[in-house]
Amino acid sequence: MKYVCVTGGVVSGLGKGVTASSIGVLLKNCGFSVTSVKIDPYLNMDAGTMSPFEHGEVFVLDDGGEADLDLGNYERFLDITLAKDNNITTGKIYQHVIERERRGDYLGKTVQVVPHITDAIQEWISRVAHTPVDGKNGIPDVCVIELGGTVGDIESMPFVEALRQFQFRVGPQNMFFVHVSLVPVLGVVGEQKTKPSQHSVQTLRSLGINPNMLACRCEKPLEDSVREKLALFCHMPKEHVLTMHDVSNIWRVPLILEGQDAHSVICRTLGLPNAHTLDLSIWRTTLAERWDALTEPVTIAMVGKYTGLSDAYLSVIKSLQHACMGARLKLKLEWVEAGNLEDDMKTTDAQMHADSWAKIRAADGILVPGGFGTRGVEGKVLAANYARTNKVPYFGICLGMQIAVIEFARNVLGLKDSNSTEFDAATPHPAVVFMPEGSTTHKGGTMRLGARKTLLQTTDCISARLYQQQDGVINERHRHRYEVNPELVSKLEAHGMQFVGRDETGQRMEILELTANPSDHPYFVAAQFHPEFKSRPGKPSPLFLGFILAAGKKLDGFMSGNFQRSSLGSGLATSITPSRNATRAMMEEMASSPTAH
Repeated sequence: MKYVCVTGGVVSGLGKGVTASSIGVLLKNCGFSVTSVKIDPYLNMDAGTMSPFEHGEVFVLDDGGEADLDLGNYERFLDITLAKDNNITTGKIYQHVIERERRGDYLGKTVQVVPHITDAIQEWISRVAHTPVDGKNGIPDVCVIELGGTVGDIESMPFVEALRQFQFRVGPQNMFFVHVSLVPVLGVVGEQKTKPSQHSVQTLRSLGINPNMLACRCEKPLEDSVREKLALFCHMPKEHVLTMHDVSNIWRVPLILEGQDAHSVICRTLGLPNAHTLDLSIWRTTLAERWDALTEPVTIAMVGKYTGLSDAYLSVIKSLQHACMGARLKLKLEWVEAGNLEDDMKTTDAQMHADSWAKIRAADGILVPGGFGTRGVEGKVLAANYARTNKVPYFGICLGMQIAVIEFARNVLGLKDSNSTEFDAATPHPAVVFMPEGSTTHKGGTMRLGARKTLLQTTDCISARLYQQQDGVINERHRHRYEVNPELVSKLEAHGMQFVGRDETGQRMEILELTANPSDHPYFVAAQFHPEFKSRPGKPSPLFLGFILAAGKKLDGFMSGNFQRSSLGSGLATSITPSRNATRAMMEEMASSPTAH
């Protein structure tokens, strides 16, 4: 087992997750099976109870894990399926150690950060690294570890110490450290400053970790003299100093790493074969270049409550991008703060209210994503009503589906006070109710989480034609504690709202559409699950693809077979790699060589 560890310095938010994912792409396209581990030093058990404003979106895994958004980057870049244990937090580690102490596992010893916490971290990493993630049997070849936060933070110190020890546990020839740092440009002179990176590496080395490679985030490519200076003061060869400059899209990051021969440096240091076989031509043409070449615009209004931080909807944005590449349309995303659509905003800020509604009216499609809490709910209801009555393509996700039901109950069934019990516990007409198995006392980890089956009720619906599942079974990830009121379903369906997808019991509504007659709506679809979490480049989520095609007025052609389906392939990261058995044979041959490291 080989390990690549990505750390960060100077400031947070430099793109360690994208760097780690891109390194994984290089290694996977050299023929190796790659897994990933994200370390988050916060005390929370997971990201589930954190506000999106605090930490971005909560990414949901198949096994119900609520994880850091970087696990979404890993899954999308590498086309793998991770589990909750691939996300390590301080809370998880301390709980694990304390539980062992209560059982008496430490035989009366004084339990300390070193060695007990650091040992637990190392054992966790080793265990998870040896768990298959690509749907195949066998241990992965490489584990890419990302340490969240910034080197020097107090909260990350136990993890840094654990990684320092880990390099000797596995052998220095099996561990490669990449440090992501910032090279800012100050003032009008435009000089690239190396001192922040020098100090960051100095801090890391003082903690016992000598980075093998420096990935420098900068606006423009590093000047040659700057690379030489960083190499000199950071104790590494010049070719180990990488320039990670701004690029037109995220899929170009693996390409700039390839262009600097990063894969050869990593493979040579770790004693891995196949560096010469790397070929990212498919990645280049079907992702990086295709995205930049799109010209025909499609405007999507995203109506949410966390619009001030795009990371709060990262997977939704990525899914829209995947769908746009499949539909050959250029995404123009308009952010609409839901509260700005409400009538109260007319008196508070009339211009903001008018501008927000102008975005709605100009949009080719309206998307209402998931969310919690009462703020902005009435604005989302108004957006859903506009989409339904004006026949604008609408896609609701989780809360967005519940909003569609509330709007329909009020304006079609005539239940004017209809609401969700989440927002109005005393509503006389509950359209959405608390799920009976949910906890009323604990928030963390108590929702309906993870991959669950949805059974299509008919083949004569948009969703069935998009998913094209022969057995009529859809497997998507969930994260909710409220559901459509089962007692209202018959009334809703009698008036034209069709629940085309239900859970295995038939009592929980999963997908809704409007019946073709009398609505004749081009696309009014909403799902209780979160299809964005399983969307991949080259394999867009069917519901997102249908939404974008409808917004671009291409859905009818697609359904009739006259639209050319995307030919991105079923897995970019796996489509051009040598066979894994051949790679393993080469590794074993090298390991048995007397000159092997």
